[in-house]
Amino acid sequence: MLNIAAIMGRLTADPELRQTPNNVPVTSFTVAVARSFVKQGQERQTDFINVVAWGKTAEFVCRYFKKGNLIAVDGSIQARKYQDKAGNNRTAVEIVAANVNFCGKQETGPVVETPMTPLVDFADVPGDLPF
Repeated sequence: MLNIAAIMGRLTADPELRQTPNNVPVTSFTVAVARSFVKQGQERQTDFINVVAWGKTAEFVCRYFKKGNLIAVDGSIQARKYQDKAGNNRTAVEIVAANVNFCGKQETGPVVETPMTPLVDFADVPGDLPF
């Protein structure tokens, strides 16, 4: 069996870091992904894909990504069942992120995979930075 998903698109909102009761970092976010085809006479359609990231990947996403950033995600598709507030049975389908990457205007540039440790923690640098 094979369960692999890869998407690239823009974040629809700033990701927010949460903690499970066992203090595991988690974040959920939505990626707007333009479809690769356009029907004649219509505008390009966009799909909104839900993603969940855990642990160091969740921390990485919340630290380095903001609404509108271009992001690449690969992972696996997960479907889970739950009951909404009205008691109706629902199914949520989402990608569980294994890797999250920056995407830029230059496709030949380096790709940074999670988890990433910054070379310099700018919070520890005294004084004003020159940039």
